[in-house]
Amino acid sequence: MAQHRSFSLAVIDMAGTTVNEGALQEKAFTQALASHGVAGGTSAFERMTAYARRSMGTSKELVFRHLFDDAVTAVNVNRTFETAYDNLLAGHGVEPIPGAEDAILALRDAGLKICLATGFGRHTQNMILESLGWMGLADLSLCPSDAGRGRPYPDIILTAVLALDIEDVRSVLVAGDTTSDVIAGQRAGAGAVIGVLTGAHSEGELLGAGADVVLPSMCHLPQWLLSAPLSGSPQQRVSSFGTVPSMK
Repeated sequence: MAQHRSFSLAVIDMAGTTVNEGALQEKAFTQALASHGVAGGTSAFERMTAYARRSMGTSKELVFRHLFDDAVTAVNVNRTFETAYDNLLAGHGVEPIPGAEDAILALRDAGLKICLATGFGRHTQNMILESLGWMGLADLSLCPSDAGRGRPYPDIILTAVLALDIEDVRSVLVAGDTTSDVIAGQRAGAGAVIGVLTGAHSEGELLGAGADVVLPSMCHLPQWLLSAPLSGSPQQRVSSFGTVPSMK
């Protein structure tokens, strides 16, 4: 009987991976820019919006620090963004990616601990978890302020490893819909870094960033877990969806 790889922790992104938030981020981003003198339709707005889309998954504070030279302004814009997002969240709510909760429960049944990770602030993360009834779903939830730095830095993943007493980072599975998720997983030394196609970035972008495999959604993770061979090369993982080479 073929041996399969053993994982002890799954660090899973939220928005775009387990949570469908619609266009709330873009609406909040537009409001934040407008409140600081960057009007929609201007070249500055288009440039900043394009960067934000490319940087989905990255800590929002890091995004605004890149867009605004003045650190104080960046902090203020980020605060405005968080307030706008929270107000939109309270008014519109979010929905889970279909089957996401069942997939998380299946991973837990398989013996994995679960960390839900986000680039939002703690208050926003808690609002999302509460609105979905997910406060007790994971073993741990982390945001950038919990770890020091957000993605694409590896801090959130490594913080989860320490907090949950994981013995070997190679037993960590990282899943997300953005290149920032993938880069953070690779930098942390995770045993498997999986991209999903329910969010911001395409299969090519995720593979180009170093994803070991790309799945249609995180709902396929439990099935992939059963098919991940112990001897799989780090350059090529075999899933039930076929052999997908990474482009590292």
